[in-house]
Amino acid sequence: MMPGGDRPSQRTLVIIPTYNERDNLPLIVGRVHAARPDVHVLVVDDGSPDGTGELADELSLADPDRVHVMHRTAKAGLGAAYLAGFAWGLGRAYSVLVEMDADGSHAPEELHRLLDAVDAGADLAIGSRYVDGGTVRNWPRRRMVLSRTANGYSRLSLGVDVNDITAGYRAYRREVLEKIDLAAVDSKGYCFQVDLTWRTISAGFVVKEVPITFTERELGKSKMSGSNIREAIFKIAEWGIRGRLDRARGVVR
Repeated sequence: MMPGGDRPSQRTLVIIPTYNERDNLPLIVGRVHAARPDVHVLVVDDGSPDGTGELADELSLADPDRVHVMHRTAKAGLGAAYLAGFAWGLGRAYSVLVEMDADGSHAPEELHRLLDAVDAGADLAIGSRYVDGGTVRNWPRRRMVLSRTANGYSRLSLGVDVNDITAGYRAYRREVLEKIDLAAVDSKGYCFQVDLTWRTISAGFVVKEVPITFTERELGKSKMSGSNIREAIFKIAEWGIRGRLDRARGVVR
């Protein structure tokens, strides 16, 4: 809790990266504000050719206090979009910054679980598919196996006790993002989520997982690619080896 009894979540920014999400964007923004009328939304569009950016501008014109838009000129990946969104939010005094997919896989109706966890003392609240109460809907078996394998590999490599370290539905207190070295982060795909979780834990912050229901998108196409998977395999192995060497030498990062 903040001094005077104020809740950190009273100044929350939900960051929604988009690339060709024209059909999904108005639905997800509407659901966010139906669930939590008090939060603000930042749409970070990577130059979508389908008109997502122009639609985001229309949503912002209709609700300028709560909906904001950042236009980027190139498709630079999920990590770069979130880093740009974090910088925007930190520069405007938001106390909690939330990552949320545009495709509806992260239910805005469950946002309160993440924000309640932050208000209760968590520095990073992760919406987890793999803790008691967490579920996955409509995922093909191949995706489930890939996700479970990636999480197991990450936990073993890094030696951390986080069941869903690759999860993309999460809420950070601003103090976390101010302390960790965001300028050093160059991860692009879902590896970005592992990267920031690892940096958060290494910096001594409290990570809490809360159960969510993850639902596979109904509209549009998944952005998962083979290059994302290869990036994660090599980077996570590198971080794990470096962490073990640092601990052996008594180095604290």
